[in-house]
Amino acid sequence: MKLVRYGNPGREKPGMLDAEGRLRDLSAAVTDIDAAVVSRHGLRQLAALDPERLPLVDGSPRYGTPVAQVGKMICVGLNYADHAAESGARVPEQPVLFMKATSAIIGPNDDVILPRGSVKTDWEVELGIVIGDVARDVSVDHALGHVAGYTVVNDLSEREFQLEHGGQWVKGKSCDTFGPIGPWLVTADEVADPQNLALWLEVNGHRYQNASTRTMVFGVAHLVSYISRYMTLLPGDVISSGTPAGVGLGLKPPTYLRAGDVIELGVEGLGQQRQQVLAHPADR
Repeated sequence: MKLVRYGNPGREKPGMLDAEGRLRDLSAAVTDIDAAVVSRHGLRQLAALDPERLPLVDGSPRYGTPVAQVGKMICVGLNYADHAAESGARVPEQPVLFMKATSAIIGPNDDVILPRGSVKTDWEVELGIVIGDVARDVSVDHALGHVAGYTVVNDLSEREFQLEHGGQWVKGKSCDTFGPIGPWLVTADEVADPQNLALWLEVNGHRYQNASTRTMVFGVAHLVSYISRYMTLLPGDVISSGTPAGVGLGLKPPTYLRAGDVIELGVEGLGQQRQQVLAHPADR
């Protein structure tokens, strides 16, 4: 299934794409795509519905993030060897974890607003992992059974805040609009191998990132198992699994986002995002 939330910000309705890619309304079945719906039981109930009997949605509505009220957004750093190299870092022996504030989350095609005074805002296409069932210290062998599905994430980063303002990376990762997620939550049964998905990102039509999840240092099952050792993963939590080479920080000279830029990105089978970059109101 491809599950979506559509409509104006804060007033999104639940939806599903049918076999022809048409948007169907799920409001008669569920109130939202939330933690209860992405659980194993909730997804089983949705799978029993006949999409052809659901109301068609006219037009081209805005898509919101495909999961409502994300409890935690856990990100993985340096999870592609080529990105570690371009960042001047060693490939980690264990996953590097940090949090992105959920207030950063926006829809997949919403505007990205540069932080006040920002000169080093960067892009990062990533595979997003959506938790479906509670995962608490689970084994690698059982980890994928706790995954509801997958989505696209742009882990935007302000590198000056992240690397030059002291402390942890979270300051450079959590600015408002720095967490576009979506357009869809593609359920795990429709993703044959999460370690064999192409992912790409372009700015103003120039392709900077072009890679595959098969080159991850730590795969999806390892990440879910590892993270669940240190914190309980709950339905609706999102793991952003790291970015490949091609970020602005790693270019020579480094290249960062400016007002007026357009970011486009996608992951094979999971849809695409498009964001317009705007200046902060104080800088306009």
